[in-house]
Amino acid sequence: MPLTVLGLSGSLSHDPSAALYIDGRLVAAAEEERFIRDKHAKGRMPYEAAKFCLDFAGIRPADVDAVAIPFAPISLLEPARWHYAKRYWYAPDRALDALLNGNRRYRRYRGRVLECLGQLGFDTGKVGLVPVEHHLAHASSAYHCSGFTEKTAILGIDGKGEYATTFFGYGENGSIHKIKEFYDPDSLGGLYGAITEYLGFEMLDGEYKVMGMAPYGDPHRYDFSRLAKFEHGELTIDTGYANVIGLRRYKEAGKGYYFSPKLIGWLGPRRQGDIADDPYIHYAASMQKLFEDIALQMMDYYLGDVLRETGRLAFAGGGALNVKLNQRIIARPDVKELFVQPASGDSGTAIGAASYVSVQRGVPVEKMEHVYLGPAYSNEEVIAACARHPSKPAWQQIDQVPQRIARLLADGQPVAWFQGRMEFGPRALGGRSILGCPSVPGVADRINAQIKFRERWRPFCPSMLDTVGPQMLGSTHPAPFMTFTFRVAEAWKARVPEVVHEDGTSRAQVLRREFNPRYYDLMLEMEKLTGNGVVLNTSLNRRGEPMICSPTDALNMFFGSDLRYLIMEDVLVTK
Repeated sequence: MPLTVLGLSGSLSHDPSAALYIDGRLVAAAEEERFIRDKHAKGRMPYEAAKFCLDFAGIRPADVDAVAIPFAPISLLEPARWHYAKRYWYAPDRALDALLNGNRRYRRYRGRVLECLGQLGFDTGKVGLVPVEHHLAHASSAYHCSGFTEKTAILGIDGKGEYATTFFGYGENGSIHKIKEFYDPDSLGGLYGAITEYLGFEMLDGEYKVMGMAPYGDPHRYDFSRLAKFEHGELTIDTGYANVIGLRRYKEAGKGYYFSPKLIGWLGPRRQGDIADDPYIHYAASMQKLFEDIALQMMDYYLGDVLRETGRLAFAGGGALNVKLNQRIIARPDVKELFVQPASGDSGTAIGAASYVSVQRGVPVEKMEHVYLGPAYSNEEVIAACARHPSKPAWQQIDQVPQRIARLLADGQPVAWFQGRMEFGPRALGGRSILGCPSVPGVADRINAQIKFRERWRPFCPSMLDTVGPQMLGSTHPAPFMTFTFRVAEAWKARVPEVVHEDGTSRAQVLRREFNPRYYDLMLEMEKLTGNGVVLNTSLNRRGEPMICSPTDALNMFFGSDLRYLIMEDVLVTK
């Protein structure tokens, strides 16, 4: 039977998004931050994102059969609220609130959702609103989108949802079965976030920076094992140091952090500025090692039997964006294939909630093979944006775009690449990218310093042809979404040094032509010119900004950086 499901995430914390399934096909998905130009769009609802999805599909609110949201009420009979109250005994107001008013956040969220739907033109008295537990939404976004037909182990690691922080389960014949959950404050993702704050970055934003800093340090210089333990099947975070609330928080300049003064007493002052230096690089390395080690221990304990039986693993939650962990997972002999939801963070729960409801109502969803799910713009729209822009850009419409742009890249010029539909999720994958030639010395430093305005030690990733991936990475494991790192073959390190990280790895996108033909053809041209079917690829944005959505956004960034070339569809803008 025909079924249209709209998934909405947002309001309670960060990364609001919308996703639309029609008869099991993911038609459109987008993140609110891209439209409103506010990175992570904290505390917002995905009004613009949902409007885009409906408009793109050409449907009205009355055509939507169900609205799925990734947040649900948790019964007092469940262990989650009792665990929270027990572990936060030192903050009795929070503990009692969990027991006496434990679904307050859900009720607030539901109210915000209905308000947003009303603004979109839904009849809020008739709308079929379906709450899905947060970690079930993560699990569905991984398992149901994986395309795996065999029994599949499912892993979810993030900060927290309603109360749960970690999910272990399996999928079979379209159904998700829960094995075990851990609850706040026992959160490995939350601990990583707290250390992210200590290292001078924003929680829920800077975790990937910690991961990028880690290879510069020695993980054995400092022992972080006191912060977290996994024993006898239970995860315990030492809340004397991290994952703290209330009066236990360390405070600086009026801001409270998710670590305690005790952590400062142990490790010293919180890192300031952009310099990656001793001892903080070693702290990052130690935290990364602890995260990987405990995640793998937990996976062995709860999912080992399923993995030995089937070899398939689906992974989501913010922790799934830790590509170094993913590298260790796919290296395991009991893992034949790992699917990581490309939008593993909370933005992906819009997909997860909608896919879960679709399957529950008897309509299986298609395998997620690409992320080009946002808006696209025609040449005419691009030219109109140029005409309106106050900087009066110089532009020309060109032919043979892959050949022309490849020539610029091979000559050492970074190029802003704006093509087709915008990507969903945190990775630029050839829709909204800044590109460079990975064999040109210094191009990465130039992009960091003069275009992105970000920390000098941040690495860059390669996009490559599917014919190149096995040679350069030594692996045939699918890698379409930049969710894995691979050790680069020795012969390739000298060929593409600008996309090889400090530890000899690369977070790679291996592209099949059918999903982005123009981007693929560009890399074919690069192969002809340089011998390497590889480009340096980073997101089209500046530090602290969301990824570019529209031509006007692209022009604003272009004139606010050292970029000299911007190609939007067939329109080349130059300085």
